[in-house]
Amino acid sequence: MVSYLSNGLVVKGLLAEPKDAGMYDGFLYLRGGIKNVGTVRPSRIIQFASQGFVVFAPFYRGNQGGEGDEDFALEDRWDAIAGFELLKRHPMVKPDRIHLFGFSRGGIMALWTAISCPEAASLVTWGGVSDMILTYEERIDLRRMLKRVIGGSPMKYPDAYKARTPLYHADKIRCDVLIIHGEEDENVSIQHAVMLEERLTNTQKQAETWYFPGFTHYFPPKINRQIVRDLTKWMKETASNGTIVGK
Repeated sequence: MVSYLSNGLVVKGLLAEPKDAGMYDGFLYLRGGIKNVGTVRPSRIIQFASQGFVVFAPFYRGNQGGEGDEDFALEDRWDAIAGFELLKRHPMVKPDRIHLFGFSRGGIMALWTAISCPEAASLVTWGGVSDMILTYEERIDLRRMLKRVIGGSPMKYPDAYKARTPLYHADKIRCDVLIIHGEEDENVSIQHAVMLEERLTNTQKQAETWYFPGFTHYFPPKINRQIVRDLTKWMKETASNGTIVGK
């Protein structure tokens, strides 16, 4: 468990390091959900660290004893950005090889981090949210929470939802992007992935996509483990090949 500063707030996160001494790529794991829903699990962090990464996963403000309150990718996006800076300072991390990973709600956090930290080595969004208005439209069960956190509906507060949506700033993403999504996902529809892919293409940035027919938001454990191996291999090869735009 790590305590760190994010815009003056003390925020908590989980850090996992490989057992062997050496220099490793960094991996910023950005969780989904809100509060205790979708919280960071040590087993998941270890799963990625075992692939040869120093992994840091913010709980986001207001969780696990951290200060402040989550606001769904407005001010709390700085918890992710500060996590990126924490990895840059870690003595076992190669500062020019820090990768971003976002699952579900963590997708918008990862996108905002890539926008704010153009030196990121790569970005993977898995079942990731990319548009907050679309989230409100699709997830009737989340509307009450979204109104409470954001202040109201997109009809009343369109600017508040737009301010949380990174699609409008996709042209600032400079690292390579991998989009993973189950085509039968009912938590975060594949439309989020398609919109992100289209926006990146329109800004002259090609994204790699792994779309899975018949899969929902949560993949079977065996497939999940294989995708973890595949995506971490993709991250390392992407950075090693020097394909990062602007590097």
